[in-house]
Amino acid sequence: MPLLILAVILFVIADIFIRYFSKKYKEKQLKKDREAALVVSLNLDFTREAKTLKRVEIEDPKAKILCVDDEPIILDSFRKILVIDGYSVDTVESGKEALGLIQSHHYDFAFTDLKMPEMSGVDVTKSVKHLRPDIDVVIITGYATVETAVECMKYGAMDYVQKPFTEDELLDFVKKIVIKRNDRIQKQLKPKVHITHLPESKHFLTYEFAIPGGVFISAGHSWVSMEQDGAAKIGIDDFAKKLIGKIDSIEFPNLGMVVKKGQPLFTIKQGVRSVTFNSPVSGKVTRINTVLKSDLEVLDITSYNSNWICIIDADDLDSELKDLTIGKTAVSFYENDLDRFIELRNKSVIPKDDVPRLENELYIGEFEKMDDSDWDKMVAEFFKR
Repeated sequence: MPLLILAVILFVIADIFIRYFSKKYKEKQLKKDREAALVVSLNLDFTREAKTLKRVEIEDPKAKILCVDDEPIILDSFRKILVIDGYSVDTVESGKEALGLIQSHHYDFAFTDLKMPEMSGVDVTKSVKHLRPDIDVVIITGYATVETAVECMKYGAMDYVQKPFTEDELLDFVKKIVIKRNDRIQKQLKPKVHITHLPESKHFLTYEFAIPGGVFISAGHSWVSMEQDGAAKIGIDDFAKKLIGKIDSIEFPNLGMVVKKGQPLFTIKQGVRSVTFNSPVSGKVTRINTVLKSDLEVLDITSYNSNWICIIDADDLDSELKDLTIGKTAVSFYENDLDRFIELRNKSVIPKDDVPRLENELYIGEFEKMDDSDWDKMVAEFFKR
């Protein structure tokens, strides 16, 4: 038995060593391949696309980057540092060349120097965000122009990197902005609404708004689903959940509580802030969804179907259902409220984070980025009616 145990230990140790050295070998081989790609690509002629273009493409890049700077030594540094670390990189020496390339190629990022002849980094930023708003712009700046770089963020620039930079500084910076970009894309919403008849496990795409077929939507963005016995399942709709974002807790109504249409029914909380939803129908609360108490994350999958908040034994449906929307009418209601939300946000809301937004961009958790005053205004506008 001791020999068997020793054999197992030796086998595990050997397996660990094999995996470790195999990983190191693959990393070394990958670095050699990227170095080879760097040498080969720089010998190719891309002048048909841009006079000063130097392109290095690698397989399965972490991101595709375009860099424009009138200093070739800066561009050389970008290529050598970023390509070896797994990025595809195009470099040019003028803003006009860069603008030509973004109209015919897909990039994740465009790095631009601030001070360049003919076309400044400010103009490059404005033009890139106008022509290709999906591309994130990063400013390359010296110490003396940091203030101008920050100013560029008003025109849509994502961030700035200060030169001179070390290899580690550049790699850390690019890693950070790639994470920021991916996080933003995952949270980005399309102001598109559709009716779905899919099972709840495949209820809707995260970046779109959905209304299940047969579900009624109230003016205050709660939903109602009628059961055959006249009971009404009630929850928060997709508009509310996606725009409010994280929910820390729910204050459920009391069992047996009698409520009139328009009276407070339940409250969702985010930190110290809250949104109270009024009841869309009148009746007695007969059940609350205790599952949500221990697993609020299921609301991130869908806020409909089995993720209702309470059930009301409704007693005046004939007169109250006419005030709710369903089907295409509910879709139109959503679309109008989304347009209104974007309009109000663009006019008055100053986000707490430093992420620049285009006018029509919409993200999961918009309310999380608001200060208390803006939160209260939006709650009053969309949920207290």
